[in-house]
Amino acid sequence: MAQATREYGEWPLKRLMTEVVGSGHKSADDMSRTQAREAFRRILGDEPDHTTLGAFWLANRWKRNTPEELAAYVDVMSEESVETATPDADPVDCGANYDGKGRSAILGVAAGVVAATAGTPVVVHSGDRVPTQKQDAYKHVLDELGVRTEIEPSESADMVDEVGFGFYYQPAFNPGIDTLFERRDNMGVRTFVNTVETLANPANASVHLGSFYHLAFAKKMVRTLVQSETSSVERALFFQGMEGYDDVRPGETVVAEWPVTDEESDDEDIADFEIRTGEYGMDIESEDLQVDDIAGESAAITEAVLAGEREDGFADAVALNAALRIYAREDADSIRDGLEQAREAIADGSAAEILDDLRAF
Repeated sequence: MAQATREYGEWPLKRLMTEVVGSGHKSADDMSRTQAREAFRRILGDEPDHTTLGAFWLANRWKRNTPEELAAYVDVMSEESVETATPDADPVDCGANYDGKGRSAILGVAAGVVAATAGTPVVVHSGDRVPTQKQDAYKHVLDELGVRTEIEPSESADMVDEVGFGFYYQPAFNPGIDTLFERRDNMGVRTFVNTVETLANPANASVHLGSFYHLAFAKKMVRTLVQSETSSVERALFFQGMEGYDDVRPGETVVAEWPVTDEESDDEDIADFEIRTGEYGMDIESEDLQVDDIAGESAAITEAVLAGEREDGFADAVALNAALRIYAREDADSIRDGLEQAREAIADGSAAEILDDLRAF
């Protein structure tokens, strides 16, 4: 323990459990930035006993992390694990839940390609069967499409600049988090690692688009980015995605936007609004976007939509999700304007050509 204290400081996870976070979800205290930083440095260094690590993760889940704690985790991850590769383009960083989807199609590849075709570069990133759900994510759709995914960060940056759409592979750009796979898998529940890995931002993008389950959590994510000392994000949109993913749900979707400096925003420059798909002429429900084979059918839908061979609910959903990416980067003044750009990119065949370029990269 003396050696660990000299290397890390005064707060091993067991002490944090007994003195700060481990007394239960109602009576636990929050950690300081210093304590949270030390905790995650120890975790990435494989220093804690595995039983203590599991207890610490569960205690954090019970008490719920503050933006200051999450920002400290993001900063340590950035400093000690993430290898960034910055493309010349400044893409929209899309941070979907790494543990994937299990009921509905993944639309982000198609939406990202359409946005790229319209002039908005897009970056996505994921791992491979990440705990706890270990379901299909971005990587698996791209694999089905014949796109190389197990590539180094420098290649990912080149992909963005050459094609307009890029994929970063977690084991390559965030190896410290990837090393935690077994420990996370044995937990059986999500931990704060599931939250912070989506904020890794391997392309150093200035715009982040992410998903959440509740508006309060979206605001927490914005505060996390604001309090992070390593984040390059200057603008962010978070919305209630399908299955927590970065796919807009049919019906009504709440969006949190930052920064907004007008009467619509709060004192933290966060504004929220609703996307009502019916107002865009889209007569679809969540059930209409469900598929059985997530990766395979998502890839087939991507090909068909980009080729202009589908004009159904999937095509509408892809266009709307592309519009949100275009709007996030402020390449359109409104989502409606972004939707017009997206539909044009599909209609003239340009999006299909970008997919061909992506496969050929």
